[in-house]
Amino acid sequence: MQPPIYQLQNIRKLHGRQLAVDIATLSIPAASITGLVGPNGSGKSSLLKLLAFVDSPSEGDIWFNGVKATRFSASVRFHVCLLPQEPYLLKRSVFDNIAYGLTLRGIRKSRCYQAVMDALSLVGLSGKEFAGRSWYQLSGGEAQRVALAARLALNPEVLILDEPTASVDAASAQQIKSCALNASRDRGVTLVIVSHDWQWLHEISNNVIQMFRGKVIPPYMENIVSGPWLQKSDASWEKPLADGQYLRVSEPPDAGAVAAIPPEAIFVSRTPPLLKPVEHAIQGIVTCMTLETSSGNIRITLKAAELSLSLFIAVDTAQAMNLFPGQRFYIVYPVSSVVWY
Repeated sequence: MQPPIYQLQNIRKLHGRQLAVDIATLSIPAASITGLVGPNGSGKSSLLKLLAFVDSPSEGDIWFNGVKATRFSASVRFHVCLLPQEPYLLKRSVFDNIAYGLTLRGIRKSRCYQAVMDALSLVGLSGKEFAGRSWYQLSGGEAQRVALAARLALNPEVLILDEPTASVDAASAQQIKSCALNASRDRGVTLVIVSHDWQWLHEISNNVIQMFRGKVIPPYMENIVSGPWLQKSDASWEKPLADGQYLRVSEPPDAGAVAAIPPEAIFVSRTPPLLKPVEHAIQGIVTCMTLETSSGNIRITLKAAELSLSLFIAVDTAQAMNLFPGQRFYIVYPVSSVVWY
């Protein structure tokens, strides 16, 4: 494992009175691919801005390559590039958009030609066809690829991508994904990626960080379920599901609390399971199976009514159970395993 390129200590970021990020400690290794996932409003974009040093924490410190760094400090300038979900292009030609960062580095425009052509090639755009185009002559996918080319031309140490494929066509999405992975493989660029395409993130990432309410929550603590929770006559607590089933939980701190079921606490059964008194089961359908490269396990997602729950099993176990998408299985978990937030 590479030494950390980022080290965060006691980071808090407030927007007015709203706490957006609250992280006691976080390290990101150099030359790694880190995925960042979580529901809307969990603090992902706020954290990306801190990692890109375009925003400053309200409290705490960030070290970059072992040096304490602040917003726009010389130690990080040009070393970290952020590609936002909707990047802004200068009102000029494609060539001038890509060359802009190079000229800020003191490179003469006449010497930028090859770097611009190479960057356009990396994102799958013909330099001969696109370099002379104006910013308004680009489609959404082309504009996103030009913005990525402008960042790749700077040869950064870190490339931060905020939903890079959320609003582009399929061809551009594939090109952006390939380009980012090539930068990691060929140049050793550290990637930090926010994406709702969690399957892709889990396939490519060395580490996936889960955020919730501004905090980094424990690894794989991702099966998050919101209330309200209802107390039954036998004093148990549950949440009714749209298909008539219900999710049983331990006693919540309040009726509107948020629960998480650790994937490692879940197992599946093809037949109705014989439950212990402390266990609960619901029936779901396998919607997705992905090989997670960091662990070598199979990530399985099962949907039960409006819930999607994930678990991890060994490859040989999946083969023995003849698991494949479309099958119905029972999801079994100990009620006591539920964690509250």
